Amino acid sequence: MRVLFFVLALLGGLPTWAASRCDVHEPVQMADLPEVRLAYQSIGRASDPVLLLVMGLGGQLIDWPDDVLVSLCRQGFRVIRFDNRDSGLTTWYKREPEVSLGYELLRRRIGLPVSAPYGLRDMAGDALGLMDALEVPVFHVLGVSMGGMIAQHMADLAPERVESLTLVMTSSSALGLPAPSAELAALLARREVGGREAAIRQQVDLLAALGSPRASEDRDQLARQAARAYDRAFRPEGAVRQIVAVLAEPSRVALLDRLRLPTLVVHGTADPLLPVMHGVHVAAHIKGSQLRLIPGLAHRFQTEFKEPLLAVVLPYLRAQRRNPALAHL
Repeated sequence: MRVLFFVLALLGGLPTWAASRCDVHEPVQMADLPEVRLAYQSIGRASDPVLLLVMGLGGQLIDWPDDVLVSLCRQGFRVIRFDNRDSGLTTWYKREPEVSLGYELLRRRIGLPVSAPYGLRDMAGDALGLMDALEVPVFHVLGVSMGGMIAQHMADLAPERVESLTLVMTSSSALGLPAPSAELAALLARREVGGREAAIRQQVDLLAALGSPRASEDRDQLARQAARAYDRAFRPEGAVRQIVAVLAEPSRVALLDRLRLPTLVVHGTADPLLPVMHGVHVAAHIKGSQLRLIPGLAHRFQTEFKEPLLAVVLPYLRAQRRNPALAHL
């Protein structure tokens, strides 16, 4: 579920000072946290409000396109993206635990609890630890897919610190919500190591299946994207542990019911992995949240859906930056 997020090409004609301060070539840095050494990149002025981007399952910080970061930074944010635990260049201090995805899937099918080496709440703790390390007391969070689930935990763990949530194509993990097809679930769980070319083909197959049939696909472009991610960090065992963490996650309905902060929920009507009712359910349980459905959007942000996404995400974030209290009314 290496999700790409296109919130592209903000308004034209912005001052040159905005462009100069939004340098996507800032170096990736490391933060030493209690359990992991976390890789992150910070773009924008230190004095600007922080917008923390939380990627989905198996994704790396490079899966947020550079022009997305520039667009968000030009809103007046200091944008921080990072590699989740078990992704990219983020590493454990201790030996990485081994899990059997097949065994845990079987336990889930027969109604037994799933045993995970860590949970999404632990991953939320990593993200909060990064904010501690950077001495950021309050911040906004934009999470995609599994990253949206992590963001929910962040808001629950530190409600006094999270100023707003933007939750994109995510879920409450409640029982009874529609499941993906067996074919798509199998693609997501397929993590065999067969060399670079085989791994890239697997990732292209998954990305294509997560896309909208309404959007034109360029498999060569998907292959270049998958190759770039593979060459930076190929960690199939980490993706398995993240899948197990999601499988072990209980319903967050009670958590969502107690959240009291500005929240935008964005979901596609054609999402094959987390069908649209997942987003509707999240919004229904966060008091005062805004729900925006994007017709035809699946579980990747393809170029064809750029404008609808711009129309809902960027104005919301602008409003939050300028006057969070009024934006929540």
